[in-house]
Amino acid sequence: MRNMFSEFGLSNQMVQTIARMGFVKPTPIQSLSIGPLLKGRDVIGVAQTGTGKTAAFGIPMVDSLRAAGRKGPYAIILVPTRELAIQVAGEIKKLGAVLKVKSLAVYGGQSINRQISELKAGVSVVVGTPGRILDHIQRKTLLLSRVSMVVLDEADEMLDMGFIHDIERILTTTPSSRQTVLFSATMPDQILRLSARYMRKPEHISVAPRHRVVKNTEQYYYEVYRDQDKMKTLAYILATERPSRTLLFCHTKRDVDMVDAALRREGHKVGAIHGDFTQQKRDAVMRRFRNGKISILVATDVAARGLDIDGVSHVVNHSVPQNTERYIHRIGRTGRMGKPGVAITFVTPDKHRQFKTIEQGARTSIHRKKLPVSPAMERLWNDDSRVKMFGFASQKKSTFSSAHPLR
Repeated sequence: MRNMFSEFGLSNQMVQTIARMGFVKPTPIQSLSIGPLLKGRDVIGVAQTGTGKTAAFGIPMVDSLRAAGRKGPYAIILVPTRELAIQVAGEIKKLGAVLKVKSLAVYGGQSINRQISELKAGVSVVVGTPGRILDHIQRKTLLLSRVSMVVLDEADEMLDMGFIHDIERILTTTPSSRQTVLFSATMPDQILRLSARYMRKPEHISVAPRHRVVKNTEQYYYEVYRDQDKMKTLAYILATERPSRTLLFCHTKRDVDMVDAALRREGHKVGAIHGDFTQQKRDAVMRRFRNGKISILVATDVAARGLDIDGVSHVVNHSVPQNTERYIHRIGRTGRMGKPGVAITFVTPDKHRQFKTIEQGARTSIHRKKLPVSPAMERLWNDDSRVKMFGFASQKKSTFSSAHPLR
């Protein structure tokens, strides 16, 4: 395992670029992946979100394109969401700034004519969602006959979203001699079948921890009696923990709108994204969240898929996730790159069995917390007209079955 980027045999320009970007030493996935990728090997990398996967394939990709003196497109990166396409293209742009490797993000919801114009002008790396990439292929505005590297990023997410057939159609339009790279947080059977069909003796790299949830993420839950209590508990958390940047997950678009409106009424700097929002509005909200102009982002699972946001101190599950994998993906947005994080879940009586199953599946411990109790706090807790608690709340008497406790 390499401890310094200079040990990989990268160009001086790339080493200098990496240093300017603030990378001190390779993360485990970078240390294990960069060498084989520079040698042209196919690679399957398994690592949780936030471990530096983009740079793991981006550094050797950009340096190889520089060495070949190509103008492309000679590399294509498939990602599950528009937001991730923008983020990955931005990372490739930074890595390739000195070496003049140009990247372009293509996705639905953005003017296709603008994308066509930029493709005609020439780009080295195209990052996009499978549907829009396939659209360009069918229009013949994107020719992949000279592509030397294909990356499937967040592969499990793409397959979960039903992109398998689009991915296969895209792969068949690229040269059989291409280098194929697959990165994923999990490795379901469908991905193994895909790799067996389209990859050549791939090198398997895994830095998945013993526990499926990173150790520096503190996890706990609050028992809540009803949905109204969730807002009161959230108000208590915001008042006492004062999170710097919070990502709050809801099941439905209606819940997102409700929580967003309630937080706005109480004066919080909040934004929301879900499937009914235009891409322009989603992009604007994400920019404000990254820039720190809003400190709370409320989102559905679908809207938040693939989000890569630095500095999320807290993830709050307004509702219990549907399964273990979704829980892991949600809370993987905090505790990234060695930084501490907090993951909080609100659990109603009808969801306690499901939540216990998630805890067991994640092979982790999720501790119960209680809100402080006092007569004054009890009165506030029972006052349904008060949502903002300013740190003063108490836990309504639990109706959870004592025969089936969570802990």
